Amino acid sequence: MIELYYWTTPNGHKITIFLEEVGLPYTIIPVNIGAGEQFQPEFLQISPNNRIPAIVDHEPVTGNEPISVFESGAILLYLAEKTQKLIPENVGDRVEVLQWLFWQMGGLGPMAGQNHHFNKYAPEKIEYAINRYVKETGRLYAVLNKRLADREFVAGDYSIADIAAYPWIVPHNSQSQKLEDFPHLKRWFETIQSRPATIRAYAKAEPFKNQELDLEKSRDLLFNQSANTVQI
Repeated sequence: MIELYYWTTPNGHKITIFLEEVGLPYTIIPVNIGAGEQFQPEFLQISPNNRIPAIVDHEPVTGNEPISVFESGAILLYLAEKTQKLIPENVGDRVEVLQWLFWQMGGLGPMAGQNHHFNKYAPEKIEYAINRYVKETGRLYAVLNKRLADREFVAGDYSIADIAAYPWIVPHNSQSQKLEDFPHLKRWFETIQSRPATIRAYAKAEPFKNQELDLEKSRDLLFNQSANTVQI
């Protein structure tokens, strides 16, 4: 059984999509990041960076003690290797998947995240910052669109590279992006959106949507942490 420490963010959705795709048994343990539950000592033992998602695998392939994993990319890679699904065995094909997994982790996710922040959460509307991250998000959309011009999925067959990127495209409207401007990306997005596992994964989020705190109450918890808040 996999314990998934989860909230309704793009990174959280990555893991439910994967687990639904492969049919691996799991239970969701909600961590309401708007209420500060990510700072509970028990959770920090699993995710020292106080971020979701994180997992605890109580049945690792080694047969030894449970294994905990934090960081969504690391979790996807761990689970793909555990199940031998959604990642190629061939070295060359595997490198393709890993390149695009890291592209999402290092580019699309952080840039779209900053886009969300300055458009939605920042108490001051800073035009330079908004323009910077809207443009960079658009550039990354264009990179993905170009990649998908001659292939169905990002790196060969459907894989963890697609699963990593898809949830960050879901909020395209709030990122000031139009999918019509990226036709290959739009086709790919709609293909993944219609997969039964994707539909089931997003349905898992429904019970938690009304538990969000309002913006003012959650802003300090989400964005005003510093070195002083890390307990040694």
